[in-house]
Amino acid sequence: MRNVILVGPMGSGKSTIGRLLAKELRLTFKDSDKEIEQRTGADIPWIFDVEGEAGFREREQAMIGELCASDGIVLATGGGAVLRPENRIALRAGGRIVYLHASVAQQLERTSRDRNRPLLRAADPGRVLSDLMLIRDPLYREIADLVVETDERPPRMVVEEILDRLHMLPPR
Repeated sequence: MRNVILVGPMGSGKSTIGRLLAKELRLTFKDSDKEIEQRTGADIPWIFDVEGEAGFREREQAMIGELCASDGIVLATGGGAVLRPENRIALRAGGRIVYLHASVAQQLERTSRDRNRPLLRAADPGRVLSDLMLIRDPLYREIADLVVETDERPPRMVVEEILDRLHMLPPR
Protein backbone atom coordinates (compact mmCIF):
# COMPACT_ATOMS: atom_id res chain seq x y z
CA MET A 1 0.00 0.00 0.00
CA ARG A 2 1.53 3.27 -1.13
CA ASN A 3 -0.24 5.87 1.05
CA VAL A 4 -3.44 6.23 3.03
CA ILE A 5 -5.02 9.66 2.76
CA LEU A 6 -7.63 10.91 5.20
CA VAL A 7 -10.16 13.49 4.06
CA GLY A 8 -13.15 14.93 5.86
CA PRO A 9 -14.41 17.98 7.69
CA MET A 10 -12.67 19.69 10.56
CA GLY A 11 -13.37 17.79 13.75
CA SER A 12 -13.77 14.43 12.02
CA GLY A 13 -10.62 13.07 13.67
CA LYS A 14 -8.19 13.07 10.74
CA SER A 15 -5.11 13.95 12.82
CA THR A 16 -5.90 11.72 15.80
CA ILE A 17 -6.92 8.75 13.68
CA GLY A 18 -4.10 9.39 11.22
CA ARG A 19 -1.44 9.13 13.92
CA LEU A 20 -2.89 5.85 15.24
CA LEU A 21 -3.35 4.44 11.74
CA ALA A 22 0.23 5.31 10.77
CA LYS A 23 1.51 3.51 13.85
CA GLU A 24 -0.53 0.39 13.03
CA LEU A 25 0.60 0.40 9.40
CA ARG A 26 4.20 1.31 10.32
CA LEU A 27 4.05 4.34 8.03
CA THR A 28 5.03 7.96 8.61
CA PHE A 29 2.24 10.33 9.63
CA LYS A 30 1.95 13.70 7.87
CA ASP A 31 -0.61 16.46 8.39
CA SER A 32 -0.77 18.84 5.42
CA ASP A 33 -1.70 21.84 7.59
CA LYS A 34 1.17 21.16 10.03
CA GLU A 35 3.57 20.76 7.12
CA ILE A 36 2.49 24.16 5.76
CA GLU A 37 2.99 25.72 9.20
CA GLN A 38 6.46 24.20 9.55
CA ARG A 39 7.48 25.26 6.06
CA THR A 40 6.24 28.85 6.43
CA GLY A 41 7.00 29.36 10.11
CA ALA A 42 3.47 30.73 10.52
CA ASP A 43 0.24 29.22 11.78
CA ILE A 44 -2.80 28.72 9.57
CA PRO A 45 -4.85 31.60 11.10
CA TRP A 46 -1.97 34.00 10.41
CA ILE A 47 -1.71 32.81 6.80
CA PHE A 48 -5.48 33.33 6.39
CA ASP A 49 -5.21 36.82 7.92
CA VAL A 50 -2.29 37.91 5.76
CA GLU A 51 -2.81 36.03 2.49
CA GLY A 52 -6.53 35.27 2.68
CA GLU A 53 -8.09 31.91 1.97
CA ALA A 54 -6.89 32.05 -1.66
CA GLY A 55 -3.26 32.41 -0.55
CA PHE A 56 -3.62 29.55 1.88
CA ARG A 57 -5.22 27.34 -0.79
CA GLU A 58 -2.23 27.98 -3.10
CA ARG A 59 0.15 26.81 -0.36
CA GLU A 60 -2.12 23.86 0.37
CA GLN A 61 -2.20 22.77 -3.27
CA ALA A 62 1.60 22.81 -3.50
CA MET A 63 1.92 20.85 -0.24
CA ILE A 64 -0.66 18.24 -1.24
CA GLY A 65 1.08 17.73 -4.57
CA GLU A 66 4.38 17.22 -2.78
CA LEU A 67 3.02 14.90 -0.08
CA CYS A 68 0.97 12.79 -2.52
CA ALA A 69 4.15 12.15 -4.52
CA SER A 70 5.62 10.50 -1.39
CA ASP A 71 5.47 6.83 -0.56
CA GLY A 72 4.72 5.22 2.78
CA ILE A 73 2.70 7.91 4.55
CA VAL A 74 -0.63 8.38 6.21
CA LEU A 75 -1.73 11.87 5.24
CA ALA A 76 -4.30 13.94 7.13
CA THR A 77 -5.55 16.72 4.87
CA GLY A 78 -7.23 19.99 5.75
CA GLY A 79 -11.01 19.98 5.48
CA GLY A 80 -11.00 22.18 2.39
CA ALA A 81 -8.29 20.30 0.50
CA VAL A 82 -10.91 18.71 -1.76
CA LEU A 83 -12.17 22.06 -3.07
CA ARG A 84 -9.63 22.32 -5.89
CA PRO A 85 -9.90 19.81 -8.74
CA GLU A 86 -6.08 19.67 -8.90
CA ASN A 87 -5.99 18.49 -5.29
CA ARG A 88 -8.61 15.82 -5.90
CA ILE A 89 -6.55 14.50 -8.82
CA ALA A 90 -3.35 14.46 -6.73
CA LEU A 91 -5.10 12.81 -3.80
CA ARG A 92 -6.58 10.05 -5.99
CA ALA A 93 -3.18 9.40 -7.55
CA GLY A 94 -1.49 9.53 -4.14
CA GLY A 95 -3.07 6.51 -2.49
CA ARG A 96 -6.17 5.07 -0.90
CA ILE A 97 -8.57 7.74 0.32
CA VAL A 98 -10.61 7.34 3.50
CA TYR A 99 -13.39 9.85 4.11
CA LEU A 100 -13.88 10.28 7.85
CA HIS A 101 -17.49 11.39 8.09
CA ALA A 102 -18.72 13.30 11.14
CA SER A 103 -22.07 14.97 11.67
CA VAL A 104 -22.19 18.75 12.00
CA ALA A 105 -23.17 18.35 15.67
CA GLN A 106 -20.08 16.19 16.28
CA GLN A 107 -17.85 18.63 14.38
CA LEU A 108 -19.16 21.52 16.44
CA GLU A 109 -18.56 19.64 19.68
CA ARG A 110 -15.00 18.69 18.71
CA THR A 111 -13.99 22.14 17.41
CA SER A 112 -15.75 24.39 19.93
CA ARG A 113 -12.61 25.16 21.98
CA ASP A 114 -10.13 25.20 19.09
CA ARG A 115 -8.97 28.74 18.26
CA ASN A 116 -6.85 27.54 15.33
CA ARG A 117 -9.75 27.33 12.87
CA PRO A 118 -10.09 30.57 10.89
CA LEU A 119 -13.30 29.57 9.11
CA LEU A 120 -15.07 29.15 12.46
CA ARG A 121 -14.43 32.71 13.63
CA ALA A 122 -18.09 33.48 13.04
CA ALA A 123 -21.18 34.37 15.02
CA ASP A 124 -22.73 30.98 14.16
CA PRO A 125 -20.04 28.30 13.73
CA GLY A 126 -22.72 25.60 13.41
CA ARG A 127 -24.14 27.36 10.36
CA VAL A 128 -20.64 27.66 8.88
CA LEU A 129 -20.04 23.93 9.38
CA SER A 130 -23.42 23.08 7.82
CA ASP A 131 -22.69 25.28 4.80
CA LEU A 132 -19.23 23.75 4.38
CA MET A 133 -20.66 20.21 4.52
CA LEU A 134 -23.17 20.99 1.76
CA ILE A 135 -20.29 21.93 -0.54
CA ARG A 136 -17.63 19.48 0.59
CA ASP A 137 -19.47 16.23 1.39
CA PRO A 138 -20.09 15.38 -2.30
CA LEU A 139 -16.41 16.09 -3.06
CA TYR A 140 -15.21 13.84 -0.21
CA ARG A 141 -17.50 11.07 -1.45
CA GLU A 142 -16.41 11.54 -5.07
CA ILE A 143 -12.79 10.64 -4.31
CA ALA A 144 -13.18 8.25 -1.35
CA ASP A 145 -12.30 4.59 -1.51
CA LEU A 146 -13.92 4.18 1.91
CA VAL A 147 -16.39 6.22 3.96
CA VAL A 148 -16.07 5.66 7.70
CA GLU A 149 -18.36 7.15 10.35
CA THR A 150 -16.58 8.72 13.32
CA ASP A 151 -19.50 10.07 15.40
CA GLU A 152 -19.39 8.91 19.03
CA ARG A 153 -16.72 6.32 18.22
CA PRO A 154 -13.36 5.95 19.94
CA PRO A 155 -10.43 6.57 17.55
CA ARG A 156 -9.09 3.02 18.03
CA MET A 157 -12.40 1.55 16.85
CA VAL A 158 -12.32 3.75 13.75
CA VAL A 159 -8.73 2.68 13.03
CA GLU A 160 -9.68 -1.00 13.34
CA GLU A 161 -12.52 -0.51 10.86
CA ILE A 162 -10.22 1.28 8.40
CA LEU A 163 -7.62 -1.48 8.64
CA ASP A 164 -10.24 -4.21 8.10
CA ARG A 165 -11.82 -2.44 5.14
CA LEU A 166 -8.55 -1.37 3.45
CA HIS A 167 -7.50 -4.99 3.13
CA MET A 168 -10.76 -5.85 1.35
CA LEU A 169 -10.32 -3.24 -1.39
CA PRO A 170 -9.39 -4.54 -4.83
CA PRO A 171 -6.04 -3.34 -6.20
CA ARG A 172 -6.15 -0.26 -8.40
